[in-house]
Amino acid sequence: MQVLQNGRFAVSTWSLHRLLGAVYGYSPDPGKSAAPKEPYGPGGAALIDVPAALAARDIHRLEVCSFHLPSLDAAYLTELSEAMASSNVLLQTLLVEDGDPSHPETAERDVRWMAEWIDIAATLGAQRMRVIAGKQKPTPENLARAAGHLGWLADKAEGSNVRIVVENWFDLLPSPVEMNWLLDRLDGKVGLNGDLGNWAAPEKYRGLADIMRRAEICHAKADYNAAGLDAEDYRKCLEMCEQAGYDGPFTLIYDSPFFADEWDGILLQKQFIEGFLREAPARRTA
Repeated sequence: MQVLQNGRFAVSTWSLHRLLGAVYGYSPDPGKSAAPKEPYGPGGAALIDVPAALAARDIHRLEVCSFHLPSLDAAYLTELSEAMASSNVLLQTLLVEDGDPSHPETAERDVRWMAEWIDIAATLGAQRMRVIAGKQKPTPENLARAAGHLGWLADKAEGSNVRIVVENWFDLLPSPVEMNWLLDRLDGKVGLNGDLGNWAAPEKYRGLADIMRRAEICHAKADYNAAGLDAEDYRKCLEMCEQAGYDGPFTLIYDSPFFADEWDGILLQKQFIEGFLREAPARRTA
């Protein structure tokens, strides 16, 4: 298994959405406002403080949701980049949280808006920029439309040191059939961020075993029930990653009210994956 610079674990700011509070609805839709809203409460920390909080917990990779950026001004972006550098935290991915390259009417508008985020990602020092592949039903026309626009977006990112990736997410990509078709059509120009929680069990396990062979990064989202973390499901998802040969970083996605302190959920998931990885030699010899 390869040794990864800055470690094996990342945290998405989505996992801290209650702590961070305000969100900013950046969108290609002129009818939407980017004025701050507080759907998860007022928060108790600023985004600029997250890199140091990560480093204090020995995590050195970060993913930032676009709606958590309180400003897109170059001065703020530089300040945030410097905060990450001073804490030895790598910005693994900027997650662009709106737009639909598969939409028959607004895809071109949306993908041009997505392209504006490439410079933002580069200023922040992001390795990747995850965009939404599409929200429409997976008809041949919608898939082809998304592929064309995503290829154009990848061309726009050439020379920026920011790689465009998509995720097995929304209606366009409900199974490995559509996911593999899209990636094949894009011929390596766009990468995959595999998400463990976006498809439903039990079909998702076979799907993850298929697509995670192509994944560069992974959103390791855990499900929770009344008793806490669903260990059986989480382990099965990790087994599918292992079966597929995935050896990249795991982004800890905590999205549950089970723990009042989001860090408790994040660190529990980290501990679970660490235990799973420690057991790998025994599984290989069993």
